[in-house]
Amino acid sequence: MNRTAPQPIQQNPDIRFLGKMLGDVIRAYGGEKLFRQTEYIRAASVDRHRGVEGAVDTGLEALSLDDTISFVRGFMLFSLLANLAEDRQSNLQEGGATLAEAVERLRAEGISADQVGELLGQSLIVPVLTAHPTEVRRKSMIDHKNRIAALMRLRDNGQDVTESGDRIDEAIYRQIALLWQTRPLRREKLVVADEIENARAYMEDVFLVALPKLYARWERDLGA
Repeated sequence: MNRTAPQPIQQNPDIRFLGKMLGDVIRAYGGEKLFRQTEYIRAASVDRHRGVEGAVDTGLEALSLDDTISFVRGFMLFSLLANLAEDRQSNLQEGGATLAEAVERLRAEGISADQVGELLGQSLIVPVLTAHPTEVRRKSMIDHKNRIAALMRLRDNGQDVTESGDRIDEAIYRQIALLWQTRPLRREKLVVADEIENARAYMEDVFLVALPKLYARWERDLGA
């Protein structure tokens, strides 16, 4: 099965939606001046990259030290949100990546679901969590990003409010505002307890949520 080519970044609707949310947060918490400076630098940088005549001044030299720090924070958050949006896009558009599609292709080659099940029954598939020494991003940043991803999935399903009654768009805005107000990097060196906590969080937030759904899907796909 052929994969659908991913959309260019400027055509990804999630990036436009989350980027606008971030712009609203920058205007609310950083001020109108910072928002306008950021927009000017963004537009000027795009023009310069495209080779537009006269696009020389990007506006960076006009920033004070405090403005520069806020500007860098804004672009760091945009990069984080853009990565989230691109991950969602690749998950939606990647073809042939499910077990059901793989079983169907194998069936066309004369391999039955029972044979696939027998092979998987003798296989050892183990997730590996590594403690990377350069992982300095705070867990709170990761938590906010994961909450935004969960809210976006609710939005995909056509829901307007969360289980607690919050409007989804407002809840996403709050998470981005919390990202803006959260220190992105660790000040202290990671210790063993931090690494254990990171692994525990992945187990709780990712594996314990995903594995029961995966097993149910695999049993259905394999007819087990």
